[in-house]
Amino acid sequence: MSHDSTPATQITPGPMVTAAGRILRSPASAFVLIFLLSFAVRAALLVAYAENRESFYRLSTGIEDRVASSLVRTGRFADPYLVPSGPTAHPPPLWPAILALIYATFGVTPTAGWVRGLVAITSYSTLFGSLPWLARKLGLGTTPGVIAGVVGALVPRQGMDEIIGWGVTANAALVLALMTVAFLDRWRKERCSAAGSVLLGIGCGAAFHCSPPLLLVVLAYLAFEIWWKRTRRARLLTACIAVGAALACVPWTWRNATALGELYFIRSNFGLELRIANQPGASADMDVTFARLGTVRHPSENAAEARLVRDLGEAEYMRRSRTDATEWIRTHPGEFTRLTFMRFVHYWCGPLRFPWVAALTSFVTLLALLGLRRVLPTLAPPGRAALLIPLAAFPLVYYFVSYQGHYPAPLAWLLLLLAGYEVRSWIRPSLPMRSA
Repeated sequence: MSHDSTPATQITPGPMVTAAGRILRSPASAFVLIFLLSFAVRAALLVAYAENRESFYRLSTGIEDRVASSLVRTGRFADPYLVPSGPTAHPPPLWPAILALIYATFGVTPTAGWVRGLVAITSYSTLFGSLPWLARKLGLGTTPGVIAGVVGALVPRQGMDEIIGWGVTANAALVLALMTVAFLDRWRKERCSAAGSVLLGIGCGAAFHCSPPLLLVVLAYLAFEIWWKRTRRARLLTACIAVGAALACVPWTWRNATALGELYFIRSNFGLELRIANQPGASADMDVTFARLGTVRHPSENAAEARLVRDLGEAEYMRRSRTDATEWIRTHPGEFTRLTFMRFVHYWCGPLRFPWVAALTSFVTLLALLGLRRVLPTLAPPGRAALLIPLAAFPLVYYFVSYQGHYPAPLAWLLLLLAGYEVRSWIRPSLPMRSA
């Protein structure tokens, strides 16, 4: 029997496939495509939402909206509750300030509503478009970032919050991602400067004003840096980062001290949230607690509590709330442990009262864990720390307060990247087709 001696030939992809592959291998090109896809999906939803709600442009009754309204009317960062209660440090300052700027510029008009929505849409689209670049910087490769970016662009996991103006979660995700890349680049360098360290600290301090739990991530990053470098210079440079962060926090801390008479780190409301989450009849899920008790004794929902804030002052009200919470925890350790475990489950698995949402959220978390297990052996210690520290540190505070759907959002980008890495590992390049 004779065999044809013609060399084996490989079927080459067409020009469109080749061009698409070239585009998606470039983080810049992928950013543009994913940004436009995300923007188009959310803009279409915004149009549909606005057409069915004549007053879509008005500020709602949320805490940030009330503070923004106070800023527009009186110039005071105040009155977040059902009745006017004076100066506040309840919400982080960034998003109310953005809302106030929008409404001061355009008035309470449809234009303001469109601008508010477009700010949120742009924030989320920027986040998803950046995922290929972030994936490459974190050592995962560009393709997992493309997968994660496309999924994030097509599926608004935060629902209408991504469309009508809850951009603060996207901003928190973006600053967490940028901080992670900045620290990873720093750990890979032989030498860093004191000036650069102070500037990084100032950036971290500014990020805290968007999401205070980022402090836990930065503290863990600094601890790792001291351990990894193990030199006196590294300790000094780490101190420079801390100094820069402290400097960035001084103005808002001083404002809180003068307006409220208390030294708060960005926000004042932890005692209140701790009490709501740890009381008789409380559930791990805030909405379930509200449905079960009829009220959550929150001054944004309960007029009697709002009047109490007005009469006592916000600082004293929060102090009493914290005392009530710690006393209940001390006398009910078993129930507190159970609630903490269930809050942990909700954070990573989604709202259990919606089985399909919980199933999809759990699936993404499982894929992310599989991707994490697959990628960690390929990374040096700095790369491992950059992935593990946010996952371990950022959620800690949320295990002690009632679950709300937007709490896990600042970490969603990292879970999507790790899930994309796992999915990418399933895709095997086709073997060349040969002809005799």
